Amino acid sequence: MQEDIFDIVDAFDNVIGQKPRSEVHARGLKHRAVHVLVFNDENEIFMQKRSASKDTWPGAWDASCTGHLDTGETYLEAAHRELDEELGWQPSEDMEFLFKLNPSEATGQEFIEIYRVRGSGPFRLNLEEIEVGEWMTWSNLLERIEYTPKRFSSAFRVVVERLQALELITA
Repeated sequence: MQEDIFDIVDAFDNVIGQKPRSEVHARGLKHRAVHVLVFNDENEIFMQKRSASKDTWPGAWDASCTGHLDTGETYLEAAHRELDEELGWQPSEDMEFLFKLNPSEATGQEFIEIYRVRGSGPFRLNLEEIEVGEWMTWSNLLERIEYTPKRFSSAFRVVVERLQALELITA
C-alpha cells in the first residue's frame, strides 16, 4: 500500500513541500488536518473510538470525523472526503466552520480546522479507521474527559477547551 503524501507547511500555514506521512509524523513537521463534529437533533455529539491500528492515539476517543488533508486539498474538501471515508455519510446541510487551531505538541503539529454539522446518519463506519462510534451528551462527554483524559486524543481535548472558551457548545 502506498504511503500518504502530506503537504508540509510553515508557521503561517503556507505549503513549503510534501513528505510521506511517516516522515511528517516522525520529524514533527507542520501539516494540516480537519475535525468534523456531528450533532444530532438531540444535540448529542457522535464520537469515534479510533482503531487500535492507528499510528497516533490508537484506541482513543476522538471527534466524529478527523483526518489529514491530501496534497492540494482545501480544508473543507478534506472534511467532506473524510466524512465519506470514515462515516460513509454526507450531510444534507452545509458544514459550519468554527475555528482553526495552530500547530502544537498537543495537535501533533497540525493546523486543524474545526467544523460542525447536524445529522444522524445512518453511518457506515470504516473499521480500519474507527473501532466503534457512540452518541454522547455534551455533559457526559465533559465528565468522561475530566475523569479519564488520556482516553481522548490530545488534539480533541484542545478542541473541547476551545469550544468551551468560545461558548460554542452548551449542555
